[in-house]
Amino acid sequence: MKALVVTDPAAGTRGLTLVDRPMPTAAINDVVVEVHAAGWVSTELEWPSTWVDRAGRDRTPSIPGHELAGVVTALGYGTTGLSVGERVVGLADWHRDGTLAEYVAVEARNLAVLPDDVDATVGASLPISGLTAWQGLFDHGHLEPGQRVLAHGAAGAVGAMVTQLAADAGAHVIGTGRAADRETVLELGAKEFVDLDGEDLSEVGTVDLVFDVIGGAVQEASARLITGGGTLVSIVGPVEARPADGDAVDFVVEADRGQLREIVTRVRDGRLRTTVGRTATLDDAAATVGSGERARGKTIIQVRP
Repeated sequence: MKALVVTDPAAGTRGLTLVDRPMPTAAINDVVVEVHAAGWVSTELEWPSTWVDRAGRDRTPSIPGHELAGVVTALGYGTTGLSVGERVVGLADWHRDGTLAEYVAVEARNLAVLPDDVDATVGASLPISGLTAWQGLFDHGHLEPGQRVLAHGAAGAVGAMVTQLAADAGAHVIGTGRAADRETVLELGAKEFVDLDGEDLSEVGTVDLVFDVIGGAVQEASARLITGGGTLVSIVGPVEARPADGDAVDFVVEADRGQLREIVTRVRDGRLRTTVGRTATLDDAAATVGSGERARGKTIIQVRP
């Protein structure tokens, strides 16, 4: 099969090479998926899991990519809940060969069924952003209707999901970003918008939950806004600023079939939307992600038409 591989951490995206690799096999509780579309995260080549296994051993050449939409082609021993021929969407394990390939072996529990009326390109854009937003809001932030949520980077891949899911749950969402993002963020369901380049964050007032995707001084200023018993949730590493009377949590997203099913259902119902930015074929993927061009929305590699 064709696959993009990396071998040199110092090379960055210049080190992505399209090669022939052996077909993956389905271990116990695995499935093999024919990949139709895969998501790309620009920071992937900075993650240790791209280069070493859980024991710290070199695992190059490795195949990056973790988000996928495709069709199940084989089942491993003991696999339940999925069938050959089903369309699926999901999140591949961080330390295993990934989804920028024609086929990938994935734990079945990391996948959810993708309905026929949801395009594979849309499906592949959902797992990391959607699950990160869901888990930050509900598992770690314990969001309740009527609470005030400060969503940083509200026009970005994760922030847009946070804004929509929080608004759909009955929260009063205050989104942040650059001035050009204002209309987009308000259309996503935010009640207020703060331009971090030109407006004072302190004027927001108190909030119950901060979803931080920035860190640094913005995180510090946000922590001071959290009311008693509130929570600061961060996805940018260990929390450095904590609320005076509240909780602070940082986390790494995990695969969850049930949550992914809920996200896909909201997409079908029109309650949740995702923005696909650049798309490229597998043949052109290395040049596309290595171009340095910034695009709003998720970068998707269309492995099959």
